[in-house]
Amino acid sequence: MFTKIMKWVSIVVLLLAALRFAAPTYQALVEIVVCVSALLVVLQAWRAHKYVWSAGFLAIAVLFNPIVLVAFSRKIFLWLDWVCLAAFLVSLAALKRQPTLAMPSITDRTPGSESL
Repeated sequence: MFTKIMKWVSIVVLLLAALRFAAPTYQALVEIVVCVSALLVVLQAWRAHKYVWSAGFLAIAVLFNPIVLVAFSRKIFLWLDWVCLAAFLVSLAALKRQPTLAMPSITDRTPGSESL
């Protein structure tokens, strides 16, 4: 649930940055929010065995990390904001959390079935 909330926060922050509602002084906040959200999506994708998604969001985390700044022009960062916004939107549908059963069923041989 926390990952989903962070995805939505990142979508809002990236949308504000892409539409230039966020001042350049808030660029550090944008970088922190997007980097943390991307790292959470990396963990979520890794657990779901979707390694391509994991690699893509790891690249987003590296580009938006607030520690080692990647120098691009404002125009490139604007395009990057839109691409990352689309990636977070698609990840909401593509990377859904699989519910785990509270107690494994011993009466059915199919794994993942619900208990009686």
